[in-house]
Amino acid sequence: MLATPLHAQIHAQDHSQNRAALARVAGPLQLETGWRSVALQLPLTQPVPWRTRLMQDPPRAVVDFHTVDWSGFDPASLPLSGAVAALRVGQTGSGWSRLVIELTRPMGFAQAELRSLDGTAPTTGQGSETAGALLSLQLTPLSDEDFAAQAATLGQVTPATPDTALTETAPRVPLGQRLTRVVLDPGHGGVDPGASYQGVTESHLMLRFARELAAALRRTGRYEVVMTRDSDVFVSLEARITVAHSTRADVFLSLHADALEGQQARGATIYTLSEDATDEASAALAERHDRDDILGGGVDLTGTDETVAAVLMELARVETSPATERLARALVEAIEGRDIRMHRHPWQQAAFSVLKSPSVPSALIEVGFLSNATDRERLRDRRWRAQMAQALITGLDAWVAEEATQAALRRR
Repeated sequence: MLATPLHAQIHAQDHSQNRAALARVAGPLQLETGWRSVALQLPLTQPVPWRTRLMQDPPRAVVDFHTVDWSGFDPASLPLSGAVAALRVGQTGSGWSRLVIELTRPMGFAQAELRSLDGTAPTTGQGSETAGALLSLQLTPLSDEDFAAQAATLGQVTPATPDTALTETAPRVPLGQRLTRVVLDPGHGGVDPGASYQGVTESHLMLRFARELAAALRRTGRYEVVMTRDSDVFVSLEARITVAHSTRADVFLSLHADALEGQQARGATIYTLSEDATDEASAALAERHDRDDILGGGVDLTGTDETVAAVLMELARVETSPATERLARALVEAIEGRDIRMHRHPWQQAAFSVLKSPSVPSALIEVGFLSNATDRERLRDRRWRAQMAQALITGLDAWVAEEATQAALRRR
């Protein structure tokens, strides 16, 4: 489909068989840049509702999707030239994802198409993904006046999508009757390596474990998984929470393997959110996580306006605390049921900013402590990590079953 210059575009196709899953990038982005033209092609695993818009100061061409998981996709690594100054991707909230093409001069959409590849030869991208759709864009120069006019027109597009089955307000099938959406959050990353011992960094180790856990969850056929990062990149605390909200996660698990100098911490530990830490060690861990986020250039949520923070905390207690408590109990019981050593206080509480999501049951899992020799050895053992992954799946299964029971009781 060709885009008429002053036409605000919202495109929605009926792909009901794929609505339960997020679209993902299915291969490398193809970019051809020049001074008078820009052409871009991006393969996705499936078609999704989408829209285009132009933004000013600086000139930007924007494509919003409902919704794309950008995990593992890094457009910043592409060489840029011509009229393209930068490429960025991210989550904008309310279930929308965004691709931003920052331009060195005003340009508009001469062509914009998201084509389903159904019935055509499948294309396989990175990993095992198969492209089910292809985004094709062509940008050409505009005068300053025409660009301003188009930006004003396209900017009037509302965030609502015509496909009501994908909106945030659409009713969802209860847990237990659909795939459970899990957001896995490998701690730290990029400029923030986390704890480090004997050449092993927390960020690398937790990314490896998160990938293994994600694969195991998907193999069950009961879960779909979104990762806050799938490479060694820095992700701010705010961005990690945004992923949980924008993907309408059922549960959020942040994975860590910290170090406590001078402490005898050992064994897996489940942390949930509380203003008051269980002990000084828990408080120190929460403070360190937030400090690392500041050093990495992210947003420190501990400095949020006190009134706003209090409201968020109250929402978390009222809306998600019961489900979060059931989640913590289920995970502890499952880990202990596999005879995996846990901390002497297996369920603790602290003010981890990454857990401050008012609508998503969230837990931070210290899989083990790099400061403990026994834990270090186990964390580096692939078979032990597989055992831990199965324990977490057992815990999630029990939690989903309990949530389904609670929901049925509320409907009576």
